[in-house]
Amino acid sequence: MITHEERWKFAIRAIHSLVVMFVLVGERPVQAQNPPAKFNPPKSYYLALGDSITYGYQASKAQANLPPAAFNSGYVDALATRLRQIRPKMTVVNYGCPGESTDSFINGLCPWIAAGHQLHNSFSGSQLQAALEFLHAHRGQVSPITLTLSGNDLPLLLNPCTTGGQIDLSCVQANAPAFIAGFAERISGILQQLRSTAPDAEIIVTGAWDSYLTILAFADPLYQAVNKAMAEAAAANRARFADPFPIFNPQGDLPAEVQTVCRLSLLCTENDSHPSDAGYQALADMVFDVVDSVRHDRECNARFGDDR
Repeated sequence: MITHEERWKFAIRAIHSLVVMFVLVGERPVQAQNPPAKFNPPKSYYLALGDSITYGYQASKAQANLPPAAFNSGYVDALATRLRQIRPKMTVVNYGCPGESTDSFINGLCPWIAAGHQLHNSFSGSQLQAALEFLHAHRGQVSPITLTLSGNDLPLLLNPCTTGGQIDLSCVQANAPAFIAGFAERISGILQQLRSTAPDAEIIVTGAWDSYLTILAFADPLYQAVNKAMAEAAAANRARFADPFPIFNPQGDLPAEVQTVCRLSLLCTENDSHPSDAGYQALADMVFDVVDSVRHDRECNARFGDDR
């Protein structure tokens, strides 16, 4: 039986050149329909949306059957600590669901709930519907909103091309451009609904990084293409994009890239691709820097009479 790692090894080789082609001549980039968002400081609630990264998942804690409160070293926790320096009484609502994909985010059911586990903040139905209901109930009181989705979408590229454990490479080649375009379309649809419901909230989308250590040279371009598509979707919906790829996957020195992935994830010590505490802190700092840079820009613009 071919392993998950081997599936990616073969598939990434097949789609590497196709991804580059897709970035250069593929789907037309999504164009922003609105002016850039202005900075809005933290409000009463910080709404965290997404998958296991939002949840703060680490496999060792899950294997020990620890309660949600024990998953307290994630990027949402670390980011909230920094945001509370600006808004001390801010409340965090974390709907992060391990196993969540863009499809389950939109349509439900959260896989973590379906498996009998608990969330930091429970909801019924889809996570998107829960988010919209929360924003409606707390109109004007929520900012920022973070969205982290991708880790459970990318493996789905292989499913329709796998029969009896064998990968049909021509199928992968045929499906890759449409797959990335479809993923970006779902992200854009999610952001459109969030933005419509929370027009004044800071919305930050976090991107993906590559943890396939044995095939980084092949897989890196795929993740870069996905992040490019996510950044365009964010811009089209007046959201900001925080790219973790340069942090987790510094380019130009393969051994250094491997060492960085090993330091910022638990892959090399616990065979867990989720971030280490240091990795989660790096993600939090990345998101905060995106928001804080906008805050400083606006303060400078206001000071000099150029509040764009």
